[in-house]
Amino acid sequence: MILPDKWILENARKGLIKPFFKARVGKGIFSSGISSYGYDFVLADEFKIFTGKKPIDPKNPDPDSFIDFKGKICEIPPSCFVLGRSVEYFKIPRNVLGICFGKSSYARSGIIAYVTPLEPEWEGQITVMIANITPVSNRVYAGEGICQVIFLKANSICKKSYADKKGKYQKSKGIIFSK
Repeated sequence: MILPDKWILENARKGLIKPFFKARVGKGIFSSGISSYGYDFVLADEFKIFTGKKPIDPKNPDPDSFIDFKGKICEIPPSCFVLGRSVEYFKIPRNVLGICFGKSSYARSGIIAYVTPLEPEWEGQITVMIANITPVSNRVYAGEGICQVIFLKANSICKKSYADKKGKYQKSKGIIFSK
């Protein structure tokens, strides 16, 4: 079952999302906060921009292949990607799964935002991969929405949660490379 805004609001008070933004909309900004059936998380102002100088090995990432950048507007080079993170810290209940989708306004501009599912009992800040699939530079904006999380409630409790498995990204803070 997809969980509505009422459930998100009630559980935000219990620590599901911190800080929690009710709803932030306005002309010229990407909306964030609670929506009808989800939550649009806010992009932090810190990024890791891929340099494209070396091949990537997800089993052995080289931090030197990235440039740290802090700012309100991150320019992504053509056919390149950056890593970013959510401002919010999430604590997913044992009977819930979060699925993230990139915002359509970004997709319509050639930006693809990707996050893996937020598993039951995972907690942390979300690391998001933001790809510019265009042949020209493209921009993303810190302090605004980047992805929407849809929360799905299971009919029963999972046998093994992310916490039970001692997942390698548990309690993530900051931008985390693949482990």
